[in-house]
Amino acid sequence: MTTEIPALYENQFDAIRTKDLDRLMSFYSPDIVYYDVVPPLRFVGSHALRERFAHWFAGFRGTIGMDLRDLHVTTSGDLAVVHFLSRSRGTLTNGREVGSWVRGTSCCQRTQGRWSRGFRTLRARSDRQ
Repeated sequence: MTTEIPALYENQFDAIRTKDLDRLMSFYSPDIVYYDVVPPLRFVGSHALRERFAHWFAGFRGTIGMDLRDLHVTTSGDLAVVHFLSRSRGTLTNGREVGSWVRGTSCCQRTQGRWSRGFRTLRARSDRQ
């Protein structure tokens, strides 16, 4: 397994933790197709995804906690399939503490020596620990 992919995910999660929208978007290809657990469920293109993340970030007070577990990567040339568990947690603007796990699958592509995410789907949201 290439170490570049786990580093990509850790850097992405750091951007989420600090709500750094520009840095976060740098990890996605311009033609990203992103399936989420919230309506409209499918976000196509980096502009739509940027709006989705901006809305999500605005819903939290302060930083967002992010945990990554069970990251598995399969590569073949310049393509990689990744599956993982992640947990986001924090305090909403209304003061409510939230946290949920999701199972994610992503496809990454290496272009000009750099990996980016071109497809992502999230499933099985749960507040149980």
